[in-house]
Amino acid sequence: MLDYKLVEALAAVIDEGGFERAARRLNITQSAVSQRIRQLEEALGGPALTRTQPPAPTNPGRLLLRHARRVGLLESELARGLGLGAFTAGGASENWRTVALAVNADSLATWFVGAVLPVLTRGGLALDLRVDDQERTHEMLRAGEVAGCVSTRPTAMQGCRMTPLGRMRYFCACSPAFAARWFPSGLDLEAARRAPAVVFNRRDTVHDRFLTARLGESPRQAPRHHVPDSERFVDFVAGGAGYGLIPHPQAAPRLASGALVDLAPQTPMDVPLHWHCWNIPSPTLDGLASALRGAARRELLPPDHAGGT
Repeated sequence: MLDYKLVEALAAVIDEGGFERAARRLNITQSAVSQRIRQLEEALGGPALTRTQPPAPTNPGRLLLRHARRVGLLESELARGLGLGAFTAGGASENWRTVALAVNADSLATWFVGAVLPVLTRGGLALDLRVDDQERTHEMLRAGEVAGCVSTRPTAMQGCRMTPLGRMRYFCACSPAFAARWFPSGLDLEAARRAPAVVFNRRDTVHDRFLTARLGESPRQAPRHHVPDSERFVDFVAGGAGYGLIPHPQAAPRLASGALVDLAPQTPMDVPLHWHCWNIPSPTLDGLASALRGAARRELLPPDHAGGT
């Protein structure tokens, strides 16, 4: 049988990024955290995490974390359903469920917050959001770091279920002055080889995939501004620093007002988004999935095909 205090220590070290912060979270000493990790590794017969900065789970550690977090969610829901949560002096239940989710920055900046707020304002649920590129959020789910994610992956992994959400449309946009200076003849390969671009970060593939599909290649010799913040990304583009791929909810009002121009009006880029989560009977995950589907129907383009796994 698992000693969940030991697994709880492992989760705290991973989530908090170190032993000292894990000790503060668990309200025990750092040496006690280290002792629990040693006991867990003795039971496993090998390391549960890497001694790196920050620590990362090993393969056995990931399996333990995924199992323990699923059990923890189910137990908290059971306690809540049975009315077993303790209450503070202020009358608020301490039996809140904390659920970690992974979401891409563009969704977080546009439609995701409006989707989950109605769920959160009912109380009882605290979100621990992890933000990364929509093509990498899935790896957090695979590693057991999160219970659900918004991802571009169209198929469910083992032990999880998937629901298509819709398509996020991106426009290749820039300021009118930037277009006149760098793209006087429109978006072509010669101009793209010289014009400065704005990309989210070095792992973002949307810009390169768009140019490859549109022009046959994505020139890497052109200067690039790396702006890993969705709101500031748009500010850089609107301010004339470069051109970039902007999601429809952020681009549409600026295109309509003339603050931005579309360099490829006939060929926007659609990125399909899917909701993945643990395949367990969880009212919490079911409620989140329902809220995300509803918001996606309002804010995103329809999926290429219906259905889920």
